[in-house]
Amino acid sequence: MENTTKSVQDYYGKELKKSADLKTNACCTAFDYPVKIKKILSEIHDEVMSKYYGCGLTIPTTLNGLKVLDLGSGSGRDCYLVSKLVGENGHVVGVDMTDEQLDVANRHISYHTEKFGYTSANIEFKKGEIEKLSEIGISENSFDLIISNCVINLSTNKQKVLSDCFKVLKQGGEMYFSDVYVNKRIPKELACDPIIYGECLGGALYWNDFLSFAKKAGFADPRVVEAAPITIENKELEKKLKGYDFYSITYRLFKIENLESDCEDYGQAVIYKGTIEDHP
Repeated sequence: MENTTKSVQDYYGKELKKSADLKTNACCTAFDYPVKIKKILSEIHDEVMSKYYGCGLTIPTTLNGLKVLDLGSGSGRDCYLVSKLVGENGHVVGVDMTDEQLDVANRHISYHTEKFGYTSANIEFKKGEIEKLSEIGISENSFDLIISNCVINLSTNKQKVLSDCFKVLKQGGEMYFSDVYVNKRIPKELACDPIIYGECLGGALYWNDFLSFAKKAGFADPRVVEAAPITIENKELEKKLKGYDFYSITYRLFKIENLESDCEDYGQAVIYKGTIEDHP
């Protein structure tokens, strides 16, 4: 585990200097953002944007005033995006274990505070591993929302990550995150390849294992927001990974008491009246 963690730190801190250095498209977001999100992204510092390695949009609606935790926050792109969405009364905490990425994120706190018109920063970054949240002062029952963008696959103990997330969330809170999944379990000799692992493929979870881990952690009814196949677009790695199909999937996991694992039809209906901003 220590070797894998060090390998990931080196890959994202020393090997990769910008998004274009990725050797596959696994850690690349390949869909069109809503206009509101595009506008905020245009306000985020270029250096932060250049070191973004995400695979989805991990932003639910109606974030104003929430306390949000970002696991594997990297250069801080998603944190700064959420910082604007939660408003000055909200708060965002980013956790990452890579010094080089944290340096970029911390360097631009004042820039974004001024850019967003806030009198004081509503964001902070902590160094730590996402499997060890309690060691960096992340308390139980303290966050409304946890987000993560193509990072949990890099963890060596995914069950611990999900179990700790359930504890850290307030009752009624949710975990909304994107990651890489695979159609069958990857053997150790492939998973341990530092490039395959660093490109978010070696640690990709077999999706049935993920569902088991999530439910064991307490998330009774995982919901898929969207899913898309990943084309590796690297001939050498495609050859090594022949027969494995990878997907970028965004999930919502809820911390709700007595939530059943399956829907039961009581003949009731809900009519949505279009009252959520940007979702008529």
